[in-house]
Amino acid sequence: MSKKAKILIVDDEKSTRDGLARALQRQYDVQVAGDGMAALALLDQQPVDVVLSDLRMPGMDGLALIQRILAKTPQPACILLTAYGSIETAVEAIKRGAADFLTKPVNLDELDMRIRGALRARTMEQENRELREQLDSRFGMESIVGQSPALEEVLDTIRQVAPSRANVMIQGETGTGKELVARAIHRLSPRAKAPLITVHCAALPTNLLESELFGHEKGAFTGATDRRQGRFELADGGSIFLDEIGEIDTTVQVKILRVLEERAFERVGGHETLEVDVRLIAATNKDLAAMVKEGTFREDLFYRLNVVTIALPPLRERREDIPLLMQKFLDEFNRENNKSIEGFTSDCQQALISYDWPGNIRELRNVIERMVVLARQERLTVRDLPAHMRKGADEPAPVAVMPNMSLEEVEKNMILRALDAHQGNRTKAAEQLGISRRTLHRKLNEYGLRDD
Repeated sequence: MSKKAKILIVDDEKSTRDGLARALQRQYDVQVAGDGMAALALLDQQPVDVVLSDLRMPGMDGLALIQRILAKTPQPACILLTAYGSIETAVEAIKRGAADFLTKPVNLDELDMRIRGALRARTMEQENRELREQLDSRFGMESIVGQSPALEEVLDTIRQVAPSRANVMIQGETGTGKELVARAIHRLSPRAKAPLITVHCAALPTNLLESELFGHEKGAFTGATDRRQGRFELADGGSIFLDEIGEIDTTVQVKILRVLEERAFERVGGHETLEVDVRLIAATNKDLAAMVKEGTFREDLFYRLNVVTIALPPLRERREDIPLLMQKFLDEFNRENNKSIEGFTSDCQQALISYDWPGNIRELRNVIERMVVLARQERLTVRDLPAHMRKGADEPAPVAVMPNMSLEEVEKNMILRALDAHQGNRTKAAEQLGISRRTLHRKLNEYGLRDD
């Protein structure tokens, strides 16, 4: 038996609120309040799904009440009831967040219909919010971060294709986030409550991949001591993501094609035909069209898979997104390593933006992690970059260190050189040194250094 929705009726007229309560209590869990303050007190004790409130009440009117109510979490749907109905009042109520508006005397059938509509809308809003939260959650290196036109085009395509039943091919270099796109498509689809099963095809040899995808019967081959369900079977009702599908042998391609055409297959060593309802999302960093011409990828499977293609741009083609990704990964690894690095010096940031990133987002994430783990200063500098990335970066000339110089003398020398390089500009000198301006000021006082 489904749980009853909770309704709160707020009206200063006892006969009205009691009458509405009697009419609604069969279908809903009903509570009543005689004014706005009593309603807020009840909501502090327990949330409700819908609030039915009179507009004209002493003390706090209905419009003021819904503003207070909608500041709470979770938000109930609010429906205003009034004997003083007007278009202006209705518009103002909707502007303030009311779900609906009815005039008195209330038609009970109409009221029930409006309540059901408000509950449906509230449920959809909650589901959409949960989906957005799921999309915002991290999956390793995967978060959709960026504002570049190239990325916006990808996001638009995801939004359009996700609600459909179409198979999707995701193309992109290694590390561009193909699995993230697959997850986004699944989570925004009607299949979101069913599983998304991921298979990294390149990691398995042909004989194991066939068993992994389609399962096997007991005794089908040496080591098959039990029946095992395959990934297609586990994904029934949901989606399956085949990463690096270009690595699959043609014998396995035939069985995948049959699943797409007939929605049926047999386990390895089995005779029972199993039926599944699965959406296929595939990804590759290869040119499948060229593989079709070479005869290493089946043409019929290629056209079955290639219904909608999403081409992910490499990071070097959306450099404007690199600072956003840098900050995201810096925040992530500060938390993981209990550090409080403030950011990047300007020359370090420029070096990171200028680099071509052959490993794309995955490589950027790994570089930022390494820099955070090894950093000893308040800011990440060019000196924190991996050696192959420092080549050509605008590093300050190294400080000459004499055999008998103390650490303090070396540090003092570095500060003087940084100030000299920036014509005494403390902010820029501190940035080059990877310290805050406040720390630089303290060091200047320690060493008795003056602005000149």
